[in-house]
Amino acid sequence: MAHVFVYGTLKKGQPNYHRMFDSVNGKAKFLASACTTQKYPLVIASNYNIPFLLNIPGQGHRVQGEIYKVDDQMLKFLDGFESVPTMYQRTLVKLEVKEWVGQTEGEERPSPGSITEAFVYSTTTYKPDWPSLPSYESYDSYGDHGLEYVTREARD
Repeated sequence: MAHVFVYGTLKKGQPNYHRMFDSVNGKAKFLASACTTQKYPLVIASNYNIPFLLNIPGQGHRVQGEIYKVDDQMLKFLDGFESVPTMYQRTLVKLEVKEWVGQTEGEERPSPGSITEAFVYSTTTYKPDWPSLPSYESYDSYGDHGLEYVTREARD
């Protein structure tokens, strides 16, 4: 089982959240809310208003998100869903735990403020103007930015 940090459309209340719990894709269990220990630019880009975490440590914000425990089948599904390695790359990121609610067998339950690691889907394959786009601490497809995510089903 792997830990994955999601910050965009896969979070609770977001357009692709249902994919985390479709048993055809594998198994996922919510563990915690967390934020990155380093700052990263979280931008909304492309014709489809996709959230991208640019792999530029030290710029942007400490990004808020959720940690899930996923099985190998779900990890493989997520790699395909995130178009690894062309659109996103799966790397380890250090995270500060905000609230840990999930049970982890044989592991100590991390306390708020403690540091943990999880995989994240970030990108180094972005367009030159993306680092200058507005950066967000927390993504919400329905936020005040007015850049609602275009689901795959609604794309041309």
